[in-house]
Amino acid sequence: MGSRWQKAKMALSSHLCAYVPRTLDDTSSSSAAESVPAGRISGSRLAMEPDFRPSTPTPSSSGLRLSKSSGKSSKRFCAICLGTMRPGHGHALFTAECSHIFHFHCIASNVKHGNQVCPICRSKWKEIPFQGPTADVVHGRSRINPLDCPQEEGWMRILHGMPLPRASPDSGQQHNPVFHASEPNTFNDDEPLDSSLSELLGRDYTESTEGLTKTVEMKTYAEFPAVLASENCDSFTVLIHLKAPSATSRQGQRNHRSVFQSHHERAPVDLVTVLDVSGSMAGTKLALLKRAMGFVIQNLGPSDRLSVVAFSSTARRLFHLRRMTDSGRQLALQAVNSLTSSGGTNIAEGLRKGSNILEDRREKNPVCSIILLSDGQDTYNIAGGSQSRQGPADYQSLLPVSIRRSSQQGQAQVPVHTFGFGADHDAASMHSISESSGGTFSFIEAENVIQDAFAQCIGGLLSVVVQELQVWFECTTPGVIINSVRSGSYASGVSEDRKKGNVDVGDLYAEEERDFLVDVQMPACCTTISTMQNEFEVLGVGCVYKDPVLQEHVNLDVNKVVIQRPRTISPQQKIACLEVDRQKMRVKAADAMSEARGLAEQGNLAGAVCVLGNQRKALSESMAAQGEDRLCIALDAELKEMQDRMASRQVYEASGRAYVLSGLSSHSWQRATARGDSTDSGSSVHGYQTPSMVDMLMRSHTSFISSGGQRSRPTRPPIKPSRSCRGTLQAR
Repeated sequence: MGSRWQKAKMALSSHLCAYVPRTLDDTSSSSAAESVPAGRISGSRLAMEPDFRPSTPTPSSSGLRLSKSSGKSSKRFCAICLGTMRPGHGHALFTAECSHIFHFHCIASNVKHGNQVCPICRSKWKEIPFQGPTADVVHGRSRINPLDCPQEEGWMRILHGMPLPRASPDSGQQHNPVFHASEPNTFNDDEPLDSSLSELLGRDYTESTEGLTKTVEMKTYAEFPAVLASENCDSFTVLIHLKAPSATSRQGQRNHRSVFQSHHERAPVDLVTVLDVSGSMAGTKLALLKRAMGFVIQNLGPSDRLSVVAFSSTARRLFHLRRMTDSGRQLALQAVNSLTSSGGTNIAEGLRKGSNILEDRREKNPVCSIILLSDGQDTYNIAGGSQSRQGPADYQSLLPVSIRRSSQQGQAQVPVHTFGFGADHDAASMHSISESSGGTFSFIEAENVIQDAFAQCIGGLLSVVVQELQVWFECTTPGVIINSVRSGSYASGVSEDRKKGNVDVGDLYAEEERDFLVDVQMPACCTTISTMQNEFEVLGVGCVYKDPVLQEHVNLDVNKVVIQRPRTISPQQKIACLEVDRQKMRVKAADAMSEARGLAEQGNLAGAVCVLGNQRKALSESMAAQGEDRLCIALDAELKEMQDRMASRQVYEASGRAYVLSGLSSHSWQRATARGDSTDSGSSVHGYQTPSMVDMLMRSHTSFISSGGQRSRPTRPPIKPSRSCRGTLQAR
């Protein structure tokens, strides 16, 4: 009878998640207790320990692990369903922070009903398992579940390698020394720059670039090599092509490491990350965000400085702007690892605090930027969110003055690179913030590629080789005037007499390229000239920029655009320049995307699809596309993807708007953005990627795999292609 009572009591305790102390009767029937498998008893170690209390888990490098006194058989059975737990038996396993293991479907069901504590040791979990159907429908779109079985264990233990916040010896509560109890009114407590590092930076940079070409490469292309002397040309296009110099360690071939490992050979960065920790970020999202931030922290150098702002209903600065030395990284990781999610979404407040940190700093690194991530709509400042088309316009008035892009030359600009996370973020407002500040907008559709999106962004920020780049051009021949300048989102201007113009480019990453189209008007040449003297100067082009490391200004020699003005033209001279044609196609494709987006917002999805289809048809007929130009093939694939994401209002609201806006951001700034699945190497998403971005992405992939994760391509449900006005471009 005693043996049966012992079995019943221990089985009951396992189902009720309760600790049942042993009685005197229990000690007299130890053999009976031993006949019950230890794994079927919630507190299996109770029969082994004389004080009848569960032992305390001991910490290790991979998280909290149980003490060795625990019997191995306790890991063979799930304490919830009492079923066996063995790898390869078709059931995913979940390892909790306290190191107890359960069937994933059992514990996920337990958590779903509000139980967020361990059923065995009753410890409260910071990260809880999330279970949903493989294709959870959110706004008509399949929600990506990164916990693809059987990899849930790796995802949920994603942060166990990070240091935990220190505990105060005087109290049982957690205390993190990097959090300020009360924030100062002025954020002028930034950690001073290390002067010795600055001297080393300049010396190493000079040595590594000695004898190398480290200036911006500038080329010009005329639309046609010749125009009849008797012809009044109302529209003639000149292409200005710029390419930034290579990163020093790559160009000098001093080693095979990426530029990020040579911290003394690049311009250091002041970076502020503004992170959404509202209630919607709970669970897997927050875990993946912490991991992505851990990757950013580990890849910053000792001369780079970082500050983190977390916002929900309000915003708080986790720690002051500090250098990422070994101790700085440790404190930063502790701060990020201690984040919890709750409350609403106050994006504007987070941005204000982030901009104030950079605005109030006493010392400044040459490069500065803000990274903003949010998965929801601002519930405190913009009524209606993305459903209200007045949202973006209203939002610009809420942005701090220091963030807004200024048209005045020489005035500092703080670019905000925004990341819309998931299907419910306000893409219109996030795009407006980035556009107003000179940053880019990225769409993170699949949750498990957030680290890649961050990696691509900092891959650029950690390779800035050109700053304050100004391009100017002038008509030197009488009668030649400037009609227009196609520079995307870059500020440009033309003088009143239409003889001079300029483009404010700003910063360039290593090996980054820019292309601008200048349309001019040319008069007929009435003067009789010989065959050898028929050169006609259309434009004179030059540029000036600042070297961010040496803090010196560099002026490039004037590049003259010269064509022929003969009395007769040969068939060869009538062939348009391929480089000019492909860039004209790029600009027209971006215009079509913008027009289609406007129609889609008005509810005219059929018209939007038709505009994109017409552009695909025009693209296929262009000289560049017929020459199998890779840019044109990529543009066609992107236009087709946008057509598919405008198949219905439901699809457009879920992902189409964000995808189109991210594409517009990429083309207007000629800079890579993340959108959709960033692991898709065949997409036009990578059209503007630099070698430094690719290097950092490879590092992100490597770190993910080495940490035990399995990178699988996230998928979204198939979208029925639209059939109206569809053009085709076949890649040969």
